[in-house]
Amino acid sequence: MRPLNVVVLGATGSIGRQTLDVIDRNPDRFKLFGLTEGVHTSNREAEYLVRGQAGDPEFDDQVESMVRDARCDLVVVAIPGARALQPTLSALEAGKEVALATKEVLVMAGALVMKAAGARGIRPIDSEHSAIWQCLWGEERKNVRGLVITASGGPFWAHPDLDLDQVTVEQALNHPRWSMGPKVTVDSATLMNKGLEMIEAHHLFGIALEAITVVVHPQSVVHSLVEFVDGSLKAQLGRPDMRLPIAVALAYPDRLPDAVPPTSVAELNGLEFYDLDESRFPSVRLARHAALTGGGHPAVLNAANEEAVKDFLAGEIPFSGVVRTVEAALAAFPGCGDDLDEILAADRWARGYVQDLSGSLRAQ
Repeated sequence: MRPLNVVVLGATGSIGRQTLDVIDRNPDRFKLFGLTEGVHTSNREAEYLVRGQAGDPEFDDQVESMVRDARCDLVVVAIPGARALQPTLSALEAGKEVALATKEVLVMAGALVMKAAGARGIRPIDSEHSAIWQCLWGEERKNVRGLVITASGGPFWAHPDLDLDQVTVEQALNHPRWSMGPKVTVDSATLMNKGLEMIEAHHLFGIALEAITVVVHPQSVVHSLVEFVDGSLKAQLGRPDMRLPIAVALAYPDRLPDAVPPTSVAELNGLEFYDLDESRFPSVRLARHAALTGGGHPAVLNAANEEAVKDFLAGEIPFSGVVRTVEAALAAFPGCGDDLDEILAADRWARGYVQDLSGSLRAQ
């Protein structure tokens, strides 16, 4: 059997680099067929090497050709943010297997994306969704009562007396468990990532939003759980190492030997789980409300968050201002339909709203 031809969208980011590592260590299984690079370069050789940023017409055309190439077998989507939506749809429409690391794709347009995926579905790379996916292998959906998404809690959950208005960028980027890019790391600190993951899980697995809960698990060993109607729980455990869910997604339905070092039973002492304080970290509540409201609100949630995180990283708003900005955008949005053009228009509206809000604050 020939190696699978893999395209990596976002090869120089954290997930992209770890995907390349998995490919390199399994040359009999995978071949790097194409990749995209942003500012940094990976010094890789491939059939396709596309440099630039999504939104640039030449870049987008080259990505379109790459993911639709008949020789491409699997596309790893690791471009951050809303820019990943169109390449994902293109790959799915071309009948490719898609391994998705960019949760914003399903947050923005989950129904459209899953319709494009059809019975083939999508292979999740997020550690939480990979865990749920693995727990569901061989199970009937009718037997699932609910999903439990675990959260590390980020750098601030364990410090309830900390004034979140005073949090610095450096503090927000100091994640206690995971090594991620700045946007995802800030999302982990606000716990907005868990709100986005809840919406993503809803679309990936067809589970009602009301049946998906978030719990804080500081050790990040249990990556998520599935609750069944008979009262049992099934969990997937492992080291906080993204190479494992990447390997699971690439090799499915097989497993790659030694994808990560094994977890010994002795390391499982002292696992803790806590309810999420949604008054201190309201992101999950906002995300649930946006998803239940529909009509472009999930796209607004995502876009407003992306723009607010940029403002925080640039020192223009306080840490707590990220979620306040998202809440303001959701309250101001008039709603729209759920086709692709309207979703993209909602995305643009939210970005303009946050930019105007930031500009007015700077002018004061």
